[in-house]
This record gives sequence, C-alpha cells and structure tokens, in this order.
Amino acid sequence: MSAVAQTIDAATEEERDLTDGFHLVIDALKLNGIETIYGVPGIPITDLGRMCQEEGIRVVSFRHEQNAGNAAAIAGFLTKKPGICLTVSAPGFLNGLTALANATTNCFPMILISGSSEREIVDLQQGDYEEMDQLAIAKPLCKAAFRVLHAEDIGIGVARAIRAACSGRPGGVYLDLPAKLFGQVLDAEKGAQSLVKVIDPAPEQLPAPAAVKRAMDVLKGAKKPLIILGKGAAYAQADDDIRAFVEKSGIPFLQMSMAKGLLPDNHPQSAGAARSLALLESDVVVLVGARLNWLLSHGKGKQWGPAGSKKFIQIDIEPKEMDSNVEIAAPLVGDIGSCVKALLSGIDGKWEAPSAEWTGAISAKKDANIAKMASRLMKNSSPMDFHSALGALKTVIAERPDAILVNEGANTLDLARGVIDMYQPRKRLDVGTWGVMGIGMGFAIAAAVETGKPVLAVEGDSAFGFSGMEVETICRYNLPVCIVIFNNNGIYRGTDKDPTGRDPGTTVFVENARYDKMMEAFGGVGVNVTTPDELKRAVDEAMDSGKPTLINAVIDPAAGSESGNIGSLNPQSVVKKKK
Repeated sequence: MSAVAQTIDAATEEERDLTDGFHLVIDALKLNGIETIYGVPGIPITDLGRMCQEEGIRVVSFRHEQNAGNAAAIAGFLTKKPGICLTVSAPGFLNGLTALANATTNCFPMILISGSSEREIVDLQQGDYEEMDQLAIAKPLCKAAFRVLHAEDIGIGVARAIRAACSGRPGGVYLDLPAKLFGQVLDAEKGAQSLVKVIDPAPEQLPAPAAVKRAMDVLKGAKKPLIILGKGAAYAQADDDIRAFVEKSGIPFLQMSMAKGLLPDNHPQSAGAARSLALLESDVVVLVGARLNWLLSHGKGKQWGPAGSKKFIQIDIEPKEMDSNVEIAAPLVGDIGSCVKALLSGIDGKWEAPSAEWTGAISAKKDANIAKMASRLMKNSSPMDFHSALGALKTVIAERPDAILVNEGANTLDLARGVIDMYQPRKRLDVGTWGVMGIGMGFAIAAAVETGKPVLAVEGDSAFGFSGMEVETICRYNLPVCIVIFNNNGIYRGTDKDPTGRDPGTTVFVENARYDKMMEAFGGVGVNVTTPDELKRAVDEAMDSGKPTLINAVIDPAAGSESGNIGSLNPQSVVKKKK
C-alpha cells in the first residue's frame, strides 16, 4: 500500500465513529433498563464505574463486595429486575460469591459482574495479576455463568445473563468480563447492532387445566384448610389476586417472614399467632411460593402431626420442587400470579368456606397467645430484654407501615419475626432460606436506594459485625436508614467464660461497647438507649429526620438463648472429659 493510501486509510479511521468494550457494557445495561449498580471499584473495572456514572447509571460503592452483592440481590427481589453487583477480579469476585450463592438459594434475580485476568495467561497458569479461573469457580454456586471474550458478544452476553436471572425460578448469574475486553474497539454502528434488548425476560407460565382442577378438588374436600404464603408469593407482586384468593376462600393463612404484609398480620384470617395449632391440625395445606425446607420442618415430624395426616397443594414454577420432602397431592406448576388467578376462578364458583369450628379454634388460640405476650412487650425495664425492646419497635412499624424493616441476628431475628407485625408487602427483608448473617447493611442500603422509603434495620450485635463498616456508605450517600443494634455484649448472650481464665468466652464481645460512636465518626447520628421508651423516641426522631442514625440499644447480657429458636441445629457434646 502506498504512503498516500495509508494516510487516507488512517484519516478515514479517525473519522469513523468507534466504540469499545466499556461503552458496550454500559449501553447493553441501559438498553435493558438497568439504572443502579452496586459494587466496589478497582482493577480492572474502575473506569467502568466512572463511565457508568457519566452515562446516568447510579453507582453505589461499598466497602466490601459481599455487602454490595447482598444489596444487588435484594434489589432484584424488590424490583423483579436483576440487581447488578460489580467487582474486581479474584479476591473481589470471591467476596461477592457468597452473596451470589445466597441470591440463588433465595431465588433473587442478581448478576455478579467481575473483571478477570486474561484467558491465555490463566489457562497456562502463568501467574497473572489476581489470576483465577473465576467462571469455573462460580458455575456450581449460581443458576448460570457466562464469559464474554469479544466486544461484539457483549450485547448477547448481557442479554443471556438477564434472561437467566429472571426466567423460571429466579436466581444468581455470573458474568465474567476479562480486562482485555474493555479496551477492544469496534465500529460504533456495528456495536449498536450487536446489542440485545431482552423481550419478556420472565414470561408467564400457565398451570395445566387438569392440575388446577385437581388442586380445587383437593381443596374442596378439606375440613381444616390452611394457606402458607412464602417469599416467592411476595416476589411475584400478584398482591391483589393473592389477597382476593385468601379472603374469598375464607381459609386461615400463615406468612413466612419475608411474605409478611401480603395481608396485614392483624388480618382476621391470619393464623400467625396460632402457628403451631394451624400446622398441627390442618388437613390440607396450600403452599404459595413457599418451600417445605427446614423453615417448615420439611413438612413432616411432630410439628405437622402423624405422617399422612395432610394433603399438600403446592404452587411453584420449578417442577423439581414437588415431592422434595413429602408427597404433593396436587402440584400446580406455573408462575404464582397465573396459578393463584386460576384457583381464584374456582373460588368464584361453587365454594364452601371453612367451618366456624376450624376458624374459631384458630382465632381463640391466637387471641390467647397475643394476650399472653402483651405484658412482656409492654415492660419498660432497664436493662431491656428482647421482648420489651421489640415491643417498642412493634409500635414504630404499626405507626409507619410504609417503612421497610431489615432484620437479622439470632434472638433478634427469631423473636422479631413473631413480635413485629407487617402491614404491606415486601416491607420485611431478612436472612431468608439460608439463615445467613451479614445481609443487614447491604439490604438496608438497597432498600433505601430502590424504594426511597425510610428503612429500620434491627440488628443483633453479632450480625451487625459482618457488615458494620457500611455505616460509612450509608452516611456517604446520606440514606434514610435507622439502625438499631440489640447489644447484649455477645453472640446469643454476653455471659460465657473461658474456663482457663486466659481469654474472653468465645461468644463474648467487648463489654458495654458503644456502636453509636461508629455512626458519629462518619457524620451520622448516634444514640445510646437503655429503656423501651428511650428506644421508641430515638427511632421516631430518626425516622422523622431521615438522617443516617445508629441506636445502641442496651440489652441484658443474659437475655438471649443459645442459637435462638433453632438451638436444636447446634449440636451439644454429651461427653465429660476427665481431668
């Protein structure tokens, strides 16, 4: 080629509109309605975060990738769009992996996007910066995993990740973007044509008419029916049809913790305060987005009565969920909205409500249990115990039903589930299926960002320790989050001793720690309280102001119980060692 031709070719190249991997990732996300990214900046995705901000995508930067991942996961639950977590390679990717696995277990749509080392160096194990085969590690822990090597494939890679995260049973997806990908240059027009807008990422899946008839036949034969609503029902956002099905059927209902508020907990059909009786005595149980896992004792055992005493109707989008623990008499496979609508049409026809004997027995037990608990919740003691502190917070939520409650801990979680009533759907966010600690600050931040609503995060002092540094993130973004730490100086209780006298007990923290000072260090409001009245006033002030606030609620160190309500899962040695 002549020098003149080369000069003309170079000039033409300069005049062409070009794009690169950075811009194609951003354009692909924006095309599919992604408005917020949670993550931690660093090599090789630092500039990607900056450019996302320039292009109008909100980027919330955390102090640890696991917390950013938890934020993305709960954003997916709240919006039904995949929450995006962006991390650096290797250690950053690994930090985000726990959140990704937890999202998959809980059926939250989430995409973990991580930068990674170059394939040719990783595959020959030549020792690249943060070298790791991230795709291979992620695959067993998520619903799907993809890697993009060429800029022209970014659009299809993002589209596949979105559809995998949202369709069928939602879950976590990993998207691997090697560093070299971002710098690849492409003709802008060709790049735009390579982008894919995902159409109907979670299409309706209608139940078979024969399955609907079978379910209605089983339900009509029930003498003591019960409906259990799980967090899948809350995720579905089929709120009106679910409420209509419950109310038109007249069937008592139980709500799993993250389903609380689909119907108000003080609804006359709620069996929440009579849970044991409802589970034991019911003869037909309708599971709506709830799984018969450990949270429901696998649908068997003394909690459920004699084997074979119950028939189950189960609504789930995943066929393999059926018969996972006990026989399901009427499996109803499809999306929850479509399945509930189909059952509702059966209720609209010839239907006989449950007997007054059954509903009356539940109401009587519920009233007795509520009356029995009332005095414990109203006690204005110092130091507080869990019930007296939760009694104050119960009133806060009753007065502010639009607020979002985030909850984790052992006793703090177990007791709050039963004490604090919820009145609106998707207002209670907690540890979910795995029961994993450390979700608190990530969930609180995403709840505030995605909804704009005030957030009350009720944390055990142990649980808070997993994500406590994110109070700086809350202050940096000036989010309306009020954190209440139930501080009883330790895990379960703050009273254990090291028999040798050498160290603190393994479950004991620094005595009388002042967590409120952490929030003050970053410009937020810190408050120390010792009575339920003080706690109520402090929370009200924080929620009214919208300022980042941390309240250190002093709890009696001896108030907790070992492992909370799941102490049976914590093995105890029966062998006494001879001295």
